[in-house]
Amino acid sequence: MTLEKASELLAVQADMGGGYNRNAARLILAEIQGDHGQAAVDALIAKFNLEELFGLKPGTVFKKP
Repeated sequence: MTLEKASELLAVQADMGGGYNRNAARLILAEIQGDHGQAAVDALIAKFNLEELFGLKPGTVFKKP
């Protein structure tokens, strides 16, 4: 997945909020982590304020199911 596509998808999840959207955001971040690394994940968490919205902290390792 490209970083641009991940940004588009995370923007939707952040706008909607909620538990299901938190899980979707985690899956997106897991995909990015595998493709682009931890720095890209941390940047997306900061960009969309996911720590405040969903409690997703920078430095967290997200794994694909």
